[in-house]
Amino acid sequence: MAVVRDLSPMRGTIITKIPCLESKNWVFGTPFFGSGFCCNGGKMKGKVGIGVRAMVRVSGEESEGLRDFKGLRGVLGFDVVSEGELREKGFMGMRKTKLVCTIGPACCSLEDLEKLALGGMNVARLNMCHNAREWHRDVIRKIKSLNEEKGFCVSVMIDTEGSQIHVVDHGAPSSVKAEDGSIWLFTAQKFEGSRSFTVQANYEGFSEGIEVGDELIIDGGMAGFEVIEKIGSDLRCKCTDPGLFLPGAKLSFWRDEKLVGRNYGLHTLSTKDWADIEFGVSEGVDFIAMSFVNDSGSVRHLKNYLSTKSSASTKVVAKIESLESLQKLEEIIEASDGIMVARGDLGVEIPLEQIPIVQEEIVHLCRQLNKPVIVASQLLGSMVEYPTPTRAEVADVSEAVRQYADALMLSGESAIGLYGQKALSVLQMTSNRMESWGRVENQQSRLHQYQLGVSLPDQIAEQICQCAAEMANKLGVDAIFVYTKHGHMASLLSRNRPNPPIFAFTNDDSTHMALNLQWGVIPLLVDLSTDMEANISETIDLIKSGGMLKERDAVLVVSDVPPTPATPMAFQSIQVKTIT
Repeated sequence: MAVVRDLSPMRGTIITKIPCLESKNWVFGTPFFGSGFCCNGGKMKGKVGIGVRAMVRVSGEESEGLRDFKGLRGVLGFDVVSEGELREKGFMGMRKTKLVCTIGPACCSLEDLEKLALGGMNVARLNMCHNAREWHRDVIRKIKSLNEEKGFCVSVMIDTEGSQIHVVDHGAPSSVKAEDGSIWLFTAQKFEGSRSFTVQANYEGFSEGIEVGDELIIDGGMAGFEVIEKIGSDLRCKCTDPGLFLPGAKLSFWRDEKLVGRNYGLHTLSTKDWADIEFGVSEGVDFIAMSFVNDSGSVRHLKNYLSTKSSASTKVVAKIESLESLQKLEEIIEASDGIMVARGDLGVEIPLEQIPIVQEEIVHLCRQLNKPVIVASQLLGSMVEYPTPTRAEVADVSEAVRQYADALMLSGESAIGLYGQKALSVLQMTSNRMESWGRVENQQSRLHQYQLGVSLPDQIAEQICQCAAEMANKLGVDAIFVYTKHGHMASLLSRNRPNPPIFAFTNDDSTHMALNLQWGVIPLLVDLSTDMEANISETIDLIKSGGMLKERDAVLVVSDVPPTPATPMAFQSIQVKTIT
Protein backbone atom coordinates (compact mmCIF):
# COMPACT_ATOMS: atom_id res chain seq x y z
CA MET A 1 0.00 0.00 0.00
CA ALA A 2 1.33 3.39 -0.94
CA VAL A 3 0.26 6.97 -0.47
CA VAL A 4 0.56 9.25 -3.49
CA ARG A 5 -0.04 12.97 -3.13
CA ASP A 6 -0.93 15.31 -5.96
CA LEU A 7 -0.19 19.02 -6.27
CA SER A 8 -3.21 20.06 -4.21
CA PRO A 9 -2.45 20.43 -0.51
CA MET A 10 -6.06 19.42 0.27
CA ARG A 11 -5.97 16.08 -1.56
CA GLY A 12 -4.62 12.67 -0.72
CA THR A 13 -5.02 9.44 -2.66
CA ILE A 14 -4.51 5.91 -1.50
CA ILE A 15 -4.09 3.22 -4.11
CA THR A 16 -4.49 -0.29 -2.80
CA LYS A 17 -5.62 -3.76 -3.57
CA ILE A 18 -8.72 -4.96 -1.78
CA PRO A 19 -8.26 -3.82 1.81
CA CYS A 20 -9.32 -6.20 4.59
CA LEU A 21 -8.69 -9.28 2.48
CA GLU A 22 -5.21 -9.40 3.95
CA SER A 23 -4.56 -8.54 7.58
CA LYS A 24 -1.37 -6.64 6.74
CA ASN A 25 -3.44 -4.11 4.78
CA TRP A 26 -5.53 -2.94 7.75
CA VAL A 27 -5.32 0.82 8.07
CA PHE A 28 -6.46 1.36 11.62
CA GLY A 29 -3.07 2.04 13.21
CA THR A 30 -1.79 5.58 13.70
CA PRO A 31 1.64 5.01 11.99
CA PHE A 32 -0.11 4.62 8.63
CA PHE A 33 -1.79 8.03 8.70
CA GLY A 34 0.85 9.96 10.57
CA SER A 35 -0.08 13.21 12.24
CA GLY A 36 -3.46 14.82 11.89
CA PHE A 37 -5.69 11.77 12.36
CA CYS A 38 -7.37 10.19 15.35
CA CYS A 39 -7.96 6.50 14.65
CA ASN A 40 -9.15 5.13 17.96
CA GLY A 41 -12.84 5.89 17.64
CA GLY A 42 -12.40 9.64 17.91
CA LYS A 43 -13.55 12.23 15.40
CA MET A 44 -11.51 12.17 12.21
CA LYS A 45 -9.88 15.53 11.58
CA GLY A 46 -8.05 14.92 8.32
CA LYS A 47 -8.93 13.87 4.79
CA VAL A 48 -8.31 10.41 3.41
CA GLY A 49 -9.61 8.21 0.62
CA ILE A 50 -9.47 4.47 0.27
CA GLY A 51 -10.11 2.82 -3.07
CA VAL A 52 -11.12 -0.68 -4.02
CA ARG A 53 -10.33 -1.66 -7.60
CA ALA A 54 -10.01 2.06 -8.21
CA MET A 55 -8.10 5.17 -7.34
CA VAL A 56 -10.55 6.98 -5.10
CA ARG A 57 -10.16 10.57 -3.99
CA VAL A 58 -11.25 12.63 -1.05
CA SER A 59 -11.19 16.36 -1.35
CA GLY A 60 -12.25 19.32 0.71
CA GLU A 61 -13.56 21.59 -2.02
CA GLU A 62 -17.26 22.25 -2.40
CA SER A 63 -18.99 21.15 -5.60
CA GLU A 64 -21.50 23.39 -7.34
CA GLY A 65 -24.47 21.33 -6.08
CA LEU A 66 -28.06 22.39 -6.50
CA ARG A 67 -28.57 26.03 -5.61
CA ASP A 68 -32.34 25.90 -5.85
CA PHE A 69 -32.63 23.67 -2.80
CA LYS A 70 -36.23 23.55 -1.55
CA GLY A 71 -36.04 21.09 1.32
CA LEU A 72 -34.54 17.68 1.93
CA ARG A 73 -37.83 15.84 1.74
CA GLY A 74 -38.65 17.17 -1.69
CA VAL A 75 -35.31 16.42 -3.30
CA LEU A 76 -33.80 13.60 -1.26
CA GLY A 77 -36.89 11.72 -0.17
CA PHE A 78 -35.95 12.42 3.45
CA ASP A 79 -38.82 11.36 5.70
CA VAL A 80 -40.03 13.86 8.25
CA VAL A 81 -39.29 11.68 11.30
CA SER A 82 -35.67 10.88 10.37
CA GLU A 83 -35.07 14.50 9.44
CA GLY A 84 -36.45 15.68 12.78
CA GLU A 85 -34.44 13.11 14.70
CA LEU A 86 -31.26 14.07 12.88
CA ARG A 87 -31.77 17.77 13.53
CA GLU A 88 -32.56 17.19 17.21
CA LYS A 89 -30.05 14.49 18.15
CA GLY A 90 -27.36 14.51 15.48
CA PHE A 91 -26.08 11.51 13.55
CA MET A 92 -25.11 9.36 16.53
CA GLY A 93 -28.41 9.98 18.28
CA MET A 94 -30.49 8.42 15.52
CA ARG A 95 -32.29 5.22 16.46
CA LYS A 96 -30.99 2.14 14.63
CA THR A 97 -33.59 -0.45 15.71
CA LYS A 98 -36.72 -0.36 13.54
CA LEU A 99 -40.24 -0.43 15.01
CA VAL A 100 -43.23 -2.38 13.65
CA CYS A 101 -46.79 -1.65 14.83
CA THR A 102 -49.79 -3.90 14.32
CA ILE A 103 -52.76 -1.83 13.19
CA GLY A 104 -56.14 -2.65 14.68
CA PRO A 105 -59.36 -1.00 15.80
CA ALA A 106 -57.54 1.00 18.49
CA CYS A 107 -55.30 2.83 16.02
CA CYS A 108 -56.83 2.72 12.52
CA SER A 109 -57.99 6.33 12.19
CA LEU A 110 -55.94 8.73 10.10
CA GLU A 111 -55.14 10.75 13.22
CA ASP A 112 -53.93 7.72 15.18
CA LEU A 113 -51.86 6.43 12.26
CA GLU A 114 -50.17 9.81 11.96
CA LYS A 115 -49.37 9.79 15.68
CA LEU A 116 -47.78 6.34 15.35
CA ALA A 117 -45.76 7.50 12.34
CA LEU A 118 -44.58 10.55 14.27
CA GLY A 119 -43.74 8.25 17.18
CA GLY A 120 -41.29 6.26 15.07
CA MET A 121 -43.32 3.51 13.39
CA ASN A 122 -41.27 2.24 10.44
CA VAL A 123 -43.56 -0.59 9.32
CA ALA A 124 -47.34 -0.95 9.73
CA ARG A 125 -48.48 -4.57 10.06
CA LEU A 126 -51.98 -5.71 9.10
CA ASN A 127 -53.07 -9.09 10.44
CA MET A 128 -55.31 -10.70 7.83
CA CYS A 129 -56.85 -12.92 10.54
CA HIS A 130 -59.00 -9.98 11.56
CA ASN A 131 -61.28 -7.52 9.78
CA ALA A 132 -62.57 -7.45 6.21
CA ARG A 133 -60.43 -6.61 3.19
CA GLU A 134 -62.22 -3.27 2.81
CA TRP A 135 -61.01 -2.31 6.27
CA HIS A 136 -57.44 -3.30 5.36
CA ARG A 137 -57.66 -1.41 2.06
CA ASP A 138 -58.76 1.72 3.89
CA VAL A 139 -55.83 1.49 6.32
CA ILE A 140 -53.29 0.87 3.55
CA ARG A 141 -54.49 3.88 1.60
CA LYS A 142 -54.41 6.05 4.70
CA ILE A 143 -50.77 5.09 5.29
CA LYS A 144 -49.83 5.76 1.68
CA SER A 145 -51.55 9.14 1.81
CA LEU A 146 -49.61 10.04 4.95
CA ASN A 147 -46.39 9.09 3.19
CA GLU A 148 -47.22 11.21 0.16
CA GLU A 149 -48.82 14.21 1.83
CA LYS A 150 -47.06 14.45 5.19
CA GLY A 151 -43.56 13.23 4.27
CA PHE A 152 -43.50 9.95 6.22
CA CYS A 153 -41.81 6.75 5.10
CA VAL A 154 -43.89 3.91 6.58
CA SER A 155 -43.83 0.52 4.85
CA VAL A 156 -46.85 -1.82 4.86
CA MET A 157 -46.77 -5.50 5.81
CA ILE A 158 -49.69 -7.92 5.61
CA ASP A 159 -49.58 -11.04 7.76
CA THR A 160 -51.30 -14.11 6.33
CA GLU A 161 -53.71 -16.08 8.48
CA GLY A 162 -52.02 -19.40 7.76
CA SER A 163 -53.31 -22.79 8.74
CA GLN A 164 -55.89 -22.42 11.52
CA ILE A 165 -55.78 -26.05 12.69
CA HIS A 166 -54.43 -24.97 16.07
CA VAL A 167 -57.02 -22.22 16.71
CA VAL A 168 -60.01 -22.45 19.03
CA ASP A 169 -62.63 -19.83 19.89
CA HIS A 170 -65.19 -19.60 22.69
CA GLY A 171 -67.34 -17.17 20.67
CA ALA A 172 -67.38 -14.35 23.21
CA PRO A 173 -66.17 -10.90 22.08
CA SER A 174 -63.58 -10.67 24.88
CA SER A 175 -61.60 -12.94 27.19
CA VAL A 176 -63.32 -15.57 29.35
CA LYS A 177 -62.04 -16.79 32.70
CA ALA A 178 -61.45 -20.55 32.93
CA GLU A 179 -61.96 -21.53 36.58
CA ASP A 180 -60.15 -24.35 38.34
CA GLY A 181 -62.05 -27.64 38.05
CA SER A 182 -64.56 -26.40 35.47
CA ILE A 183 -65.51 -28.81 32.68
CA TRP A 184 -65.32 -27.64 29.06
CA LEU A 185 -66.27 -29.19 25.73
CA PHE A 186 -63.90 -28.70 22.80
CA THR A 187 -65.72 -29.42 19.54
CA ALA A 188 -65.37 -28.96 15.78
CA GLN A 189 -69.13 -28.50 15.39
CA LYS A 190 -70.05 -25.14 13.90
CA PHE A 191 -72.39 -22.82 15.78
CA GLU A 192 -73.17 -19.13 15.92
CA GLY A 193 -72.41 -16.97 18.93
CA SER A 194 -71.21 -18.49 22.18
CA ARG A 195 -72.20 -21.41 24.41
CA SER A 196 -71.32 -21.81 28.06
CA PHE A 197 -68.18 -23.88 28.65
CA THR A 198 -67.99 -24.76 24.94
CA VAL A 199 -65.07 -24.06 22.65
CA GLN A 200 -65.17 -24.34 18.86
CA ALA A 201 -62.12 -25.64 17.01
CA ASN A 202 -61.45 -24.41 13.49
CA TYR A 203 -60.25 -27.78 12.19
CA GLU A 204 -62.38 -30.93 12.23
CA GLY A 205 -59.41 -33.20 12.87
CA PHE A 206 -58.05 -31.20 15.78
CA SER A 207 -58.40 -34.16 18.20
CA GLU A 208 -56.78 -36.82 15.98
CA GLY A 209 -54.21 -38.83 17.93
CA ILE A 210 -55.19 -37.26 21.26
CA GLU A 211 -55.67 -39.55 24.25
CA VAL A 212 -57.40 -39.29 27.61
CA GLY A 213 -54.93 -37.88 30.10
CA ASP A 214 -53.20 -35.56 27.61
CA GLU A 215 -52.74 -31.92 28.57
CA LEU A 216 -54.41 -29.20 26.50
CA ILE A 217 -52.57 -25.88 26.81
CA ILE A 218 -54.09 -22.55 25.71
CA ASP A 219 -51.81 -19.82 24.30
CA GLY A 220 -48.64 -21.34 25.70
CA GLY A 221 -49.88 -21.42 29.29
CA MET A 222 -52.64 -18.83 29.67
CA ALA A 223 -54.84 -21.72 30.82
CA GLY A 224 -54.47 -25.51 31.04
CA PHE A 225 -56.83 -28.49 30.79
CA GLU A 226 -56.71 -32.26 31.12
CA VAL A 227 -58.53 -34.43 28.57
CA ILE A 228 -60.93 -36.56 30.62
CA GLU A 229 -63.12 -38.00 27.85
CA LYS A 230 -63.07 -38.37 24.08
CA ILE A 231 -66.51 -38.36 22.45
CA GLY A 232 -66.07 -38.96 18.72
CA SER A 233 -63.96 -36.02 17.59
CA ASP A 234 -64.95 -33.92 20.61
CA LEU A 235 -62.99 -33.62 23.83
CA ARG A 236 -64.29 -33.09 27.38
CA CYS A 237 -61.62 -31.38 29.42
CA LYS A 238 -61.15 -30.33 33.04
CA CYS A 239 -59.45 -27.03 33.82
CA THR A 240 -56.30 -27.73 35.85
CA ASP A 241 -54.58 -24.35 35.45
CA PRO A 242 -57.12 -21.50 35.63
CA GLY A 243 -56.57 -18.41 33.55
CA LEU A 244 -57.77 -16.16 30.76
CA PHE A 245 -59.15 -17.68 27.58
CA LEU A 246 -58.81 -15.15 24.72
CA PRO A 247 -60.79 -15.19 21.45
CA GLY A 248 -58.96 -16.98 18.65
CA ALA A 249 -56.57 -18.71 21.05
CA LYS A 250 -53.90 -21.23 20.04
CA LEU A 251 -53.98 -24.71 21.56
CA SER A 252 -51.37 -27.42 21.86
CA PHE A 253 -51.40 -30.91 23.32
CA TRP A 254 -48.73 -32.32 25.61
CA ARG A 255 -48.06 -35.88 26.79
CA ASP A 256 -45.37 -36.82 29.31
CA GLU A 257 -44.11 -33.24 29.23
CA LYS A 258 -43.52 -33.42 25.47
CA LEU A 259 -45.44 -31.74 22.66
CA VAL A 260 -47.71 -34.16 20.81
CA GLY A 261 -46.44 -33.76 17.25
CA ARG A 262 -48.92 -34.29 14.44
CA ASN A 263 -48.59 -33.90 10.68
CA TYR A 264 -51.87 -32.82 9.10
CA GLY A 265 -50.42 -32.64 5.58
CA LEU A 266 -51.98 -29.24 4.94
CA HIS A 267 -50.51 -26.52 2.75
CA THR A 268 -48.80 -23.59 4.44
CA LEU A 269 -50.97 -21.13 2.50
CA SER A 270 -54.72 -21.65 2.44
CA THR A 271 -57.14 -20.54 -0.26
CA LYS A 272 -57.93 -17.48 1.83
CA ASP A 273 -54.22 -16.71 2.17
CA TRP A 274 -53.77 -16.69 -1.62
CA ALA A 275 -56.72 -14.32 -1.97
CA ASP A 276 -55.21 -12.08 0.71
CA ILE A 277 -51.86 -12.14 -1.09
CA GLU A 278 -53.57 -11.12 -4.36
CA PHE A 279 -55.19 -8.28 -2.43
CA GLY A 280 -51.85 -7.21 -0.96
CA VAL A 281 -50.14 -7.17 -4.33
CA SER A 282 -52.96 -5.12 -5.85
CA GLU A 283 -52.63 -2.59 -3.01
CA GLY A 284 -48.85 -2.39 -3.37
CA VAL A 285 -47.81 -3.69 0.06
CA ASP A 286 -44.07 -3.90 0.76
CA PHE A 287 -43.90 -7.10 2.85
CA ILE A 288 -45.90 -10.31 3.17
CA ALA A 289 -45.41 -12.14 6.47
CA MET A 290 -45.99 -15.84 5.92
CA SER A 291 -47.50 -17.73 8.87
CA PHE A 292 -46.67 -21.27 10.01
CA VAL A 293 -43.74 -21.78 7.63
CA ASN A 294 -42.37 -25.29 8.05
CA ASP A 295 -39.88 -25.50 5.17
CA SER A 296 -38.18 -23.41 2.52
CA GLY A 297 -40.25 -24.80 -0.36
CA SER A 298 -43.36 -22.85 0.56
CA VAL A 299 -41.34 -19.63 0.81
CA ARG A 300 -39.76 -20.13 -2.60
CA HIS A 301 -43.15 -20.95 -4.08
CA LEU A 302 -44.59 -17.67 -2.84
CA LYS A 303 -41.56 -15.66 -4.01
CA ASN A 304 -41.78 -17.22 -7.46
CA TYR A 305 -45.47 -16.38 -7.60
CA LEU A 306 -44.86 -12.77 -6.54
CA SER A 307 -42.18 -12.35 -9.21
CA THR A 308 -44.79 -13.06 -11.89
CA LYS A 309 -47.43 -10.70 -10.47
CA SER A 310 -45.69 -7.37 -10.20
CA SER A 311 -42.58 -5.55 -11.28
CA ALA A 312 -42.28 -4.18 -7.74
CA SER A 313 -40.30 -6.35 -5.36
CA THR A 314 -42.60 -7.47 -2.54
CA LYS A 315 -40.50 -9.05 0.21
CA VAL A 316 -41.45 -12.28 1.98
CA VAL A 317 -40.95 -12.48 5.75
CA ALA A 318 -41.13 -16.02 7.15
CA LYS A 319 -42.59 -16.40 10.65
CA ILE A 320 -40.77 -18.83 12.91
CA GLU A 321 -43.52 -20.16 15.19
CA SER A 322 -43.36 -23.96 15.14
CA LEU A 323 -41.07 -26.81 16.08
CA GLU A 324 -40.82 -27.80 12.42
CA SER A 325 -39.60 -24.34 11.42
CA LEU A 326 -36.82 -24.53 14.03
CA GLN A 327 -35.71 -27.88 12.65
CA LYS A 328 -35.28 -26.32 9.19
CA LEU A 329 -34.32 -22.85 10.35
CA GLU A 330 -31.28 -22.19 8.19
CA GLU A 331 -32.90 -23.19 4.91
CA ILE A 332 -35.97 -21.07 5.72
CA ILE A 333 -33.82 -18.02 6.49
CA GLU A 334 -31.83 -18.46 3.28
CA ALA A 335 -35.03 -18.69 1.20
CA SER A 336 -36.73 -15.70 2.85
CA ASP A 337 -36.22 -11.94 2.62
CA GLY A 338 -36.61 -11.60 6.38
CA ILE A 339 -37.65 -13.46 9.53
CA MET A 340 -40.15 -12.82 12.30
CA VAL A 341 -39.57 -14.53 15.65
CA ALA A 342 -43.21 -15.11 16.64
CA ARG A 343 -42.50 -15.88 20.28
CA GLY A 344 -46.15 -16.25 21.29
CA ASP A 345 -46.93 -19.14 18.97
CA LEU A 346 -43.41 -20.52 19.30
CA GLY A 347 -43.92 -20.68 23.06
CA VAL A 348 -46.87 -22.99 22.47
CA GLU A 349 -44.63 -25.50 20.71
CA ILE A 350 -41.44 -25.49 22.77
CA PRO A 351 -40.86 -25.22 26.54
CA LEU A 352 -40.97 -21.63 27.78
CA GLU A 353 -37.48 -21.77 29.23
CA GLN A 354 -36.06 -22.41 25.75
CA ILE A 355 -37.51 -19.22 24.22
CA PRO A 356 -34.66 -16.83 25.24
CA ILE A 357 -31.85 -18.94 23.81
CA VAL A 358 -33.86 -19.81 20.68
CA GLN A 359 -34.52 -16.11 20.08
CA GLU A 360 -30.83 -15.27 20.42
CA GLU A 361 -29.82 -18.07 18.06
CA ILE A 362 -32.36 -16.99 15.42
CA VAL A 363 -31.26 -13.34 15.62
CA HIS A 364 -27.60 -14.32 15.34
CA LEU A 365 -28.17 -16.67 12.40
CA CYS A 366 -30.23 -14.05 10.56
CA ARG A 367 -27.41 -11.56 10.97
CA GLN A 368 -24.89 -14.09 9.68
CA LEU A 369 -27.06 -14.79 6.63
CA ASN A 370 -27.77 -11.06 6.13
CA LYS A 371 -31.53 -11.22 6.58
CA PRO A 372 -33.48 -8.69 8.70
CA VAL A 373 -35.12 -10.18 11.78
CA ILE A 374 -38.13 -8.95 13.76
CA VAL A 375 -38.59 -9.91 17.41
CA ALA A 376 -42.34 -10.09 18.02
CA SER A 377 -45.03 -11.06 20.53
CA GLN A 378 -45.61 -9.98 24.12
CA LEU A 379 -42.84 -7.39 24.26
CA LEU A 380 -45.01 -5.02 26.29
CA GLY A 381 -48.08 -7.19 26.84
CA SER A 382 -49.13 -5.48 30.07
CA MET A 383 -49.56 -2.20 28.19
CA VAL A 384 -52.67 -3.54 26.51
CA GLU A 385 -54.36 -2.57 29.77
CA TYR A 386 -51.87 -0.49 31.77
CA PRO A 387 -50.01 2.75 30.88
CA THR A 388 -46.66 1.60 32.28
CA PRO A 389 -44.78 -1.59 31.33
CA THR A 390 -43.36 -4.02 33.84
CA ARG A 391 -39.62 -3.78 34.49
CA ALA A 392 -39.27 -7.33 33.19
CA GLU A 393 -40.81 -6.26 29.86
CA VAL A 394 -38.37 -3.36 29.54
CA ALA A 395 -35.52 -5.77 30.26
CA ASP A 396 -36.88 -8.10 27.55
CA VAL A 397 -36.96 -5.26 25.01
CA SER A 398 -33.44 -4.21 26.02
CA GLU A 399 -32.15 -7.73 25.48
CA ALA A 400 -33.57 -7.85 21.95
CA VAL A 401 -31.85 -4.52 21.19
CA ARG A 402 -28.61 -5.80 22.71
CA GLN A 403 -28.81 -8.83 20.42
CA TYR A 404 -28.97 -6.40 17.44
CA ALA A 405 -32.39 -7.49 16.22
CA ASP A 406 -33.32 -5.37 13.20
CA ALA A 407 -36.81 -4.61 14.44
CA LEU A 408 -39.18 -4.89 17.40
CA MET A 409 -42.90 -5.42 16.92
CA LEU A 410 -45.98 -4.41 18.87
CA SER A 411 -49.00 -6.70 18.45
CA GLY A 412 -52.02 -6.31 20.72
CA GLU A 413 -50.31 -3.39 22.46
CA SER A 414 -51.03 -1.17 19.46
CA ALA A 415 -53.87 -3.04 17.73
CA ILE A 416 -56.33 -3.27 20.60
CA GLY A 417 -54.48 -1.75 23.55
CA LEU A 418 -55.42 1.36 25.46
CA TYR A 419 -51.90 2.80 25.34
CA GLY A 420 -50.48 1.97 21.92
CA GLN A 421 -48.67 5.28 21.45
CA LYS A 422 -47.11 5.02 24.91
CA ALA A 423 -46.00 1.46 24.14
CA LEU A 424 -44.32 2.69 20.95
CA SER A 425 -42.64 5.43 22.96
CA VAL A 426 -41.28 2.82 25.40
CA LEU A 427 -39.78 0.84 22.49
CA GLN A 428 -38.21 3.98 21.07
CA MET A 429 -36.74 5.21 24.34
CA THR A 430 -35.44 1.78 25.34
CA SER A 431 -33.86 1.23 21.91
CA ASN A 432 -32.16 4.63 21.99
CA ARG A 433 -30.82 4.09 25.49
CA MET A 434 -29.49 0.59 24.79
CA GLU A 435 -27.88 1.63 21.52
CA SER A 436 -26.23 4.59 23.23
CA TRP A 437 -25.03 2.40 26.09
CA GLY A 438 -23.58 -0.09 23.65
CA ARG A 439 -21.48 2.60 21.97
CA VAL A 440 -20.30 4.18 25.22
CA GLU A 441 -19.42 0.84 26.80
CA ASN A 442 -17.80 -0.38 23.59
CA GLN A 443 -20.22 -3.29 23.39
CA GLN A 444 -20.13 -3.44 19.58
CA SER A 445 -19.76 -7.14 18.87
CA ARG A 446 -17.95 -8.00 15.69
CA LEU A 447 -19.81 -10.63 13.75
CA HIS A 448 -17.94 -13.86 13.25
CA GLN A 449 -17.46 -13.73 9.52
CA TYR A 450 -19.84 -16.10 7.78
CA GLN A 451 -19.07 -15.92 4.07
CA LEU A 452 -22.21 -15.43 2.03
CA GLY A 453 -20.83 -14.76 -1.43
CA VAL A 454 -19.83 -17.50 -3.82
CA SER A 455 -18.52 -15.37 -6.67
CA LEU A 456 -15.50 -13.12 -6.26
CA PRO A 457 -17.51 -9.87 -6.71
CA ASP A 458 -19.92 -10.94 -3.96
CA GLN A 459 -17.06 -11.84 -1.66
CA ILE A 460 -15.45 -8.47 -2.37
CA ALA A 461 -18.70 -6.68 -1.53
CA GLU A 462 -18.86 -8.48 1.83
CA GLN A 463 -15.27 -7.58 2.68
CA ILE A 464 -15.76 -3.97 1.63
CA CYS A 465 -18.77 -3.58 3.90
CA GLN A 466 -17.10 -5.30 6.82
CA CYS A 467 -14.07 -3.08 6.33
CA ALA A 468 -16.20 0.04 5.87
CA ALA A 469 -18.12 -0.60 9.11
CA GLU A 470 -14.94 -1.03 11.10
CA MET A 471 -13.39 2.01 9.45
CA ALA A 472 -16.46 4.06 10.35
CA ASN A 473 -16.19 3.01 13.99
CA LYS A 474 -12.43 3.46 14.25
CA LEU A 475 -12.34 6.81 12.48
CA GLY A 476 -15.39 8.10 14.29
CA VAL A 477 -17.11 9.32 11.13
CA ASP A 478 -20.52 10.93 11.51
CA ALA A 479 -22.43 8.95 8.89
CA ILE A 480 -22.17 6.32 6.18
CA PHE A 481 -23.55 7.08 2.72
CA VAL A 482 -24.25 4.17 0.38
CA TYR A 483 -25.50 4.47 -3.21
CA THR A 484 -27.36 1.35 -4.22
CA LYS A 485 -29.83 0.06 -6.81
CA HIS A 486 -31.16 -3.05 -5.09
CA GLY A 487 -30.05 -2.41 -1.50
CA HIS A 488 -27.45 -5.19 -1.34
CA MET A 489 -24.54 -3.10 -0.09
CA ALA A 490 -26.82 -1.26 2.34
CA SER A 491 -27.93 -4.57 3.85
CA LEU A 492 -24.32 -5.80 4.10
CA LEU A 493 -23.37 -2.61 5.92
CA SER A 494 -26.33 -3.04 8.27
CA ARG A 495 -25.25 -6.61 8.91
CA ASN A 496 -22.05 -5.30 10.51
CA ARG A 497 -23.98 -2.96 12.88
CA PRO A 498 -21.71 0.13 12.59
CA ASN A 499 -22.04 2.99 15.08
CA PRO A 500 -22.91 5.74 12.53
CA PRO A 501 -26.28 5.74 10.77
CA ILE A 502 -26.39 4.38 7.21
CA PHE A 503 -28.00 6.68 4.64
CA ALA A 504 -28.97 4.53 1.65
CA PHE A 505 -29.56 6.50 -1.58
CA THR A 506 -31.52 4.55 -4.19
CA ASN A 507 -33.60 5.32 -7.26
CA ASP A 508 -35.76 2.20 -6.86
CA ASP A 509 -39.01 2.67 -4.94
CA SER A 510 -39.38 -0.95 -3.81
CA THR A 511 -35.79 -0.95 -2.52
CA HIS A 512 -36.52 2.31 -0.72
CA MET A 513 -39.46 0.78 1.17
CA ALA A 514 -37.80 -2.61 1.78
CA LEU A 515 -34.80 -0.98 3.48
CA ASN A 516 -37.20 0.37 6.12
CA LEU A 517 -36.78 -2.94 7.96
CA GLN A 518 -32.97 -2.93 8.01
CA TRP A 519 -31.15 -2.02 11.22
CA GLY A 520 -29.60 1.45 11.15
CA VAL A 521 -30.57 2.23 7.53
CA ILE A 522 -32.28 5.49 6.59
CA PRO A 523 -33.50 4.94 2.99
CA LEU A 524 -33.64 7.96 0.68
CA LEU A 525 -35.29 7.94 -2.75
CA VAL A 526 -33.26 10.01 -5.22
CA ASP A 527 -32.51 10.27 -8.92
CA LEU A 528 -29.10 8.67 -9.43
CA SER A 529 -27.15 9.63 -12.52
CA THR A 530 -24.46 7.59 -14.22
CA ASP A 531 -21.83 9.96 -12.79
CA MET A 532 -21.12 8.64 -9.30
CA GLU A 533 -18.94 11.57 -8.26
CA ALA A 534 -21.77 13.93 -9.23
CA ASN A 535 -24.23 11.84 -7.17
CA ILE A 536 -21.98 12.05 -4.14
CA SER A 537 -21.32 15.77 -4.50
CA GLU A 538 -24.96 16.67 -5.05
CA THR A 539 -26.33 14.62 -2.15
CA ILE A 540 -23.69 15.92 0.24
CA ASP A 541 -24.37 19.49 -0.89
CA LEU A 542 -28.10 19.02 -0.45
CA ILE A 543 -27.82 17.64 3.07
CA LYS A 544 -25.28 20.33 3.92
CA SER A 545 -27.67 22.98 2.57
CA GLY A 546 -30.34 21.65 4.90
CA GLY A 547 -28.05 22.26 7.85
CA MET A 548 -27.56 18.59 8.66
CA LEU A 549 -23.89 18.44 7.75
CA LYS A 550 -21.51 21.02 9.14
CA GLU A 551 -17.88 21.90 8.72
CA ARG A 552 -15.41 19.16 9.72
CA ASP A 553 -18.09 16.43 9.73
CA ALA A 554 -16.81 13.22 8.16
CA VAL A 555 -18.81 10.91 5.92
CA LEU A 556 -17.79 7.45 4.73
CA VAL A 557 -19.14 6.76 1.23
CA VAL A 558 -19.75 3.27 -0.20
CA SER A 559 -21.07 2.55 -3.68
CA ASP A 560 -22.34 -0.50 -5.50
CA VAL A 561 -23.76 1.33 -8.52
CA PRO A 562 -22.56 -0.48 -11.66
CA PRO A 563 -19.70 1.08 -13.63
CA THR A 564 -20.37 3.06 -16.81
CA PRO A 565 -18.14 4.43 -19.58
CA ALA A 566 -18.27 7.78 -17.77
CA THR A 567 -17.23 6.30 -14.42
CA PRO A 568 -15.61 2.94 -15.15
CA MET A 569 -14.02 2.76 -11.69
CA ALA A 570 -17.01 3.56 -9.49
CA PHE A 571 -17.84 -0.07 -8.83
CA GLN A 572 -17.74 -1.05 -5.13
CA SER A 573 -15.68 1.77 -3.71
CA ILE A 574 -15.02 3.33 -0.32
CA GLN A 575 -14.36 7.01 0.22
CA VAL A 576 -14.11 9.19 3.29
CA LYS A 577 -15.09 12.82 2.83
CA THR A 578 -14.84 15.72 5.22
CA ILE A 579 -17.10 18.73 4.98
CA THR A 580 -15.59 22.17 4.51
